[in-house]
Amino acid sequence: MNTNMTLPDWFNGTLYKKGGLVHNRFGGDSIELNNVELSMYDYIMGATIIMEMGLSNDRSIKTLRKGLNWFRKNNPKAYMVLLD
Repeated sequence: MNTNMTLPDWFNGTLYKKGGLVHNRFGGDSIELNNVELSMYDYIMGATIIMEMGLSNDRSIKTLRKGLNWFRKNNPKAYMVLLD
């Protein structure tokens, strides 16, 4: 796990002070995320919910993809457990 990671400039969510254990919403597998990863994960899940509700636009889809790419690059194992 990269302990020096930072959130990208385009991220406009909340940076949490603490990380936590996150469970895959479909399979139940879990993995521990640091505060930066958890912040991005929740941002991705919020964008996913907006998309599932049919409220997405080109900008929200683009930021969702950016978030997924960020996660894939910064913690591939967590990406596979939670988002793949």
